[in-house]
Amino acid sequence: MTLTRPDTRVADVLDIQRATHLYARGLDRFDPQEAVSAFTDDAVWDATPVGLERFEGRAAILGFFERDAAAIADQFHVITNHVVDLADDGETATGTNYVFSEGHTKSGAAFKAIALNEDTYRRTPQGWRIAGRRISALTPPELEGFDA
Repeated sequence: MTLTRPDTRVADVLDIQRATHLYARGLDRFDPQEAVSAFTDDAVWDATPVGLERFEGRAAILGFFERDAAAIADQFHVITNHVVDLADDGETATGTNYVFSEGHTKSGAAFKAIALNEDTYRRTPQGWRIAGRRISALTPPELEGFDA
């Protein structure tokens, strides 16, 4: 009987999905540290297509998540429809997923966005992390009064 090493591709995809879910859970729990833990140190988070900003590096992304947590009264993010393509090098991947987010600012303004996340991922010593995220609207975002 020959023992073979199990295919790690499924585990890699699940770890990538976990990173995207940590991001959403961290935002929804108002825990910026958990949200930013899903990203590499040199990550880029670009939401300019939905009317927000672009941030480079974990510290800049964390700053935005902290401002968001301070300004938001309630929110949720549903991340779904993951498509992950692992590169042949075993260290990088690309993928997409949908996000549906809705909530209210502390000043009472409502916001809603249904968007496509276009991601790049990188394997790190801590597991797979998001190295780049570009957020594009799938429907017109409703961000009136959102200025985190």
